[in-house]
Amino acid sequence: MEPVGDRFVVYGASHWVLMGLIVVGSVVLVVFGRGLSRDGAERWCRGFALVVVGFNLPLLAYRLTPGAWDLFNSLPLHLCDLAWVVAGWALWTRASTPHALLYFWGLTLTPQAIITPALDAPDFPHVDFVEFWGQHLLVIWAAAFLTWGIGLRPTWRGYWVSVGVTVAWGVLMLGFNAIAGTNYGFVSSKPNNPSLLDLMGGWPTYLAVELVVGMAAWALLTWPWTRRREPVTAA
Repeated sequence: MEPVGDRFVVYGASHWVLMGLIVVGSVVLVVFGRGLSRDGAERWCRGFALVVVGFNLPLLAYRLTPGAWDLFNSLPLHLCDLAWVVAGWALWTRASTPHALLYFWGLTLTPQAIITPALDAPDFPHVDFVEFWGQHLLVIWAAAFLTWGIGLRPTWRGYWVSVGVTVAWGVLMLGFNAIAGTNYGFVSSKPNNPSLLDLMGGWPTYLAVELVVGMAAWALLTWPWTRRREPVTAA
């Protein structure tokens, strides 16, 4: 058995360090991105995409090996798993659809996993710790870099596409979980650790509340980028 002190502790020292690193890294990337030329931005975005894929793909392959395989955790079906795929896609292409998904998932759903992490694993440098935090850190950094650094902007079209994709994913996960006895996406039951879902009632009420709250939050995150400024007229 591993010593208790070697395990990750929510709001322990490593948790605070990682949350600070996410904030500081985001600010640095935004400032750096704003100083890039058009050609420089393309090179750095593609380099960043390779980092995201190069970090996550080997870990995914490891999870699927016989020694690490676990039906309940190994499949890349959580939204955070899909978020790194979308991050690599958005960085490589800088297209509106993957950026919208990255913007909404990376700035609302991923931070929830950071604030209330469902991580029952040894602390750094265990592979579970590195995978969990590296995955979430890169997604948030990519969202900040592309939006405030490079200048990509969410739109109402991207908002509705993101809502539709997320709802479709949730329905698929409900079906898969019912067949496999899993709980991917925590759509079939709440996580064991404390989370915001605890404030939203029991199943399936919390799914409806989560959808309404999420759509409202995403709308608020879209409105500042899309509202038209009224023309200034002389008095």
